[in-house]
Amino acid sequence: MTASSAVGAPVPTPAPSVTAADLSRDRRGSWIPTGGMIATRLMELRKRRGLMISLILVTIGIPTVFLLIRLLVHAIAPKSYGPAGGYDIFTALVAGVLYVFGFIMAATLGCTAGSIDLTEGMFRHLVVTGRSRLALYLARIPAGLAIIVSLVAVGFTIVCAVCVFAAPTTINYDGASVPAGLSRSAFENWAGTHTTEVFCDLPYAAPTPANVQCGNGPGSGPSGVIVKGPPGSAVPAQLTPAMLKTEAIQIAGQDYSAYKRIFLYPSDSLMIRTGLWIELEATVGFMVGLGLGSLLGQRTVAVILMIVLEIILTPILSRAHIPHLINLQRSVVGLGVAHLEPSGLGFVFGGGGGGPDQGAATARLVPESTTVAVCVIVAWLVGWTILGAWRMMRRDA
Repeated sequence: MTASSAVGAPVPTPAPSVTAADLSRDRRGSWIPTGGMIATRLMELRKRRGLMISLILVTIGIPTVFLLIRLLVHAIAPKSYGPAGGYDIFTALVAGVLYVFGFIMAATLGCTAGSIDLTEGMFRHLVVTGRSRLALYLARIPAGLAIIVSLVAVGFTIVCAVCVFAAPTTINYDGASVPAGLSRSAFENWAGTHTTEVFCDLPYAAPTPANVQCGNGPGSGPSGVIVKGPPGSAVPAQLTPAMLKTEAIQIAGQDYSAYKRIFLYPSDSLMIRTGLWIELEATVGFMVGLGLGSLLGQRTVAVILMIVLEIILTPILSRAHIPHLINLQRSVVGLGVAHLEPSGLGFVFGGGGGGPDQGAATARLVPESTTVAVCVIVAWLVGWTILGAWRMMRRDA
């Protein structure tokens, strides 16, 4: 009895052979992340709604709500509340809000990106795909930066727009309302026609004339006259209008160098340099947080450590001059970023200072050259990237 094959049965074909060209196109072992890997990491972060809402509320919501309230109260009571924008509002929001909170939120995003696979139990599944662990780590860098850089840029753009278009029409110089941007001759002409404001508000080293009424206030002049000048100086006799005008013009000439450093709103160059500086601060926060989150393998402790670094350690080490630890202080990344602050902003660690004259702010910091500051920032970025990648490559799947 003979067996016959079924009619119409498919003829078996040999399995396809894997050629060298196919192996060369397989980039699963490459350390360079592909576009698909970056897009996947970006989608993973965007799907965390709580994190994204927090990022938006802090980086965009806080400055927007603050400026919106100032716009409303100024529209309702313009005599009681000043304009919403202007140079002072810009420096306050940048140095006091965007600088600190931008770093914290960037660090939170970085710590989350560095530990998300472990906390959600996805690290083992990523490893078994054969992808390079180094590529898996590096893919998080462009994905996270695309989020935090965009959000910080939106918040900063809103601040710039309001501060420019809602700026005041006059500046407040030592208590006097003066038109902005006047030349020396124009400023002196203004002083000649506003002698009372000059003698009562502008700084000068002389007693106030007896016939200039500045209102009740501190001083020893008769009839409420405020005597400005060295203590114990005698009040001069009443001056004629011509003499008052001459003295006011002389005072304006002495004060012009300080007046010309006051602006209605920030210049284009200052806004560009400040925007790049704020983005640098956010990049540093994300990169350090990413490496720390990967090194620790979880987010909570990493976020707390980053907040302590920004809120407590950096301000103390940047201002306290400790002779035996001066080189250690210079190695703090926050001090390096602060030394790169554009001239014209306020002191980022509080305590006043800054303004158009940058020397008042940088003089409070531990001395450090620009070259050293750049080297410290680069060292932190590269060092924490290496630590985070090393921990991911050594971690058990």
